[in-house]
Amino acid sequence: MEKAMKKNLVQAYKQAPWRTQVQWIGIFLLVLIGVAAVAGVYLMISGRAAATGRRIQSLEAKVTALELDINDLKTQYAEASSAKSLAERAKGLNMRLLDPLTAMYLEVPGYVPPSQPMLAPPPTSDEISAPVLLPEFTASLWDWLRLKVFVEPNLPGEPTETPAIQVTPSEVAP
Repeated sequence: MEKAMKKNLVQAYKQAPWRTQVQWIGIFLLVLIGVAAVAGVYLMISGRAAATGRRIQSLEAKVTALELDINDLKTQYAEASSAKSLAERAKGLNMRLLDPLTAMYLEVPGYVPPSQPMLAPPPTSDEISAPVLLPEFTASLWDWLRLKVFVEPNLPGEPTETPAIQVTPSEVAP
């Protein structure tokens, strides 16, 4: 009798075979969906990384091309401003060197030569005697909580008055 009772108890808690099969199929599909989601996220991130890497490569190629152009232009400028090139251009324009000792200087009436350059005044240190911060910004969290939370609530219809935070000069940091 005890054996039969045990058998009935086991049968009462044992699930039908089709239910266990449905549970296993559900678990398999859940794992399959999880793997597919992880794979999708991985592909999305790797695709973005590849596109960004390609864009970086193209920008680096542009930087290299611009650096080559800059170097070419610097070379052309150096050639154009060399002493030999300037002498050839001056000769082509019928210019000649002038001896400063034999030069004739003319005084132009009304011309005022530029004076000394105007320099900025030397830096000074203007000390601020009072702090610029408002008292609302120097109050502590405890003061704010005391004023906002621990104050008795006003009844409807009563005017709301918020007390100002009083800060003495000794509490303000220099």
